[in-house]
Amino acid sequence: MSLDLFSAFIIGLLGSGHCIVMCGGITTMLTSALPAANKYQKQQILTNQPITFQKKNSKAALVLCYHIGRIASYSFIGAIVGFTGSIAAKNIGLPLTSLRMFSALFLILLGLYLGQWLMWLNRIEALGKNLWHVISPLASKAIPVDSPTKALSLGAVWGWLPCGLVYSTLTWSLASGNMLTGASIMLFFGLGTLPALITLSIGFTQIKKILVNSVFRKTMAIMLISFGFYSFVVAYKQLF
Repeated sequence: MSLDLFSAFIIGLLGSGHCIVMCGGITTMLTSALPAANKYQKQQILTNQPITFQKKNSKAALVLCYHIGRIASYSFIGAIVGFTGSIAAKNIGLPLTSLRMFSALFLILLGLYLGQWLMWLNRIEALGKNLWHVISPLASKAIPVDSPTKALSLGAVWGWLPCGLVYSTLTWSLASGNMLTGASIMLFFGLGTLPALITLSIGFTQIKKILVNSVFRKTMAIMLISFGFYSFVVAYKQLF
């Protein structure tokens, strides 16, 4: 695994508290979207009918499909941004190292944002709201979430939700200067967000309390800021 992919995974992991706030409600909605299916299972038990594999695992399937759709959207956006970085490097002559310095600065801003010390990323999130207003109505077509296809679709739509954490990681895709690498970075970022959201999905509320705890969140923010400074220094030395 390259350092960029590992870094993207760590960013997703450290930003899990923010993911709980932004996407936790949708994940919770998915887990409670199957009362009819659960009732159907009880009726099958009472009437001695066989429980089908699909019905027995429908809850897990919905949650999994939601996250697959969400991460697929991240990867698609990462591919677009990575391709944009390659165009900037080839046609404009912009050094990729300077883009890495840019992404490191965004990582520092992300840490300040997650620690709630400097909320400049709110302005960046606001830039994505116009696009979100166009895309978000598509989510209504996936509600009620009663099939894997709908869960996949809802996850794909929710992957475009304006989010400072996502936008900061996208700068790493931009700095990669490669469409495939850009997509891979966002894929690993999405995988990094999975542990927190999956544990929330299966009802581990204690995990949520830890992730949104102020001390934990600020500790994670400091780690991101430190990594951002380290990345900036490395890129600076490469450029000069």
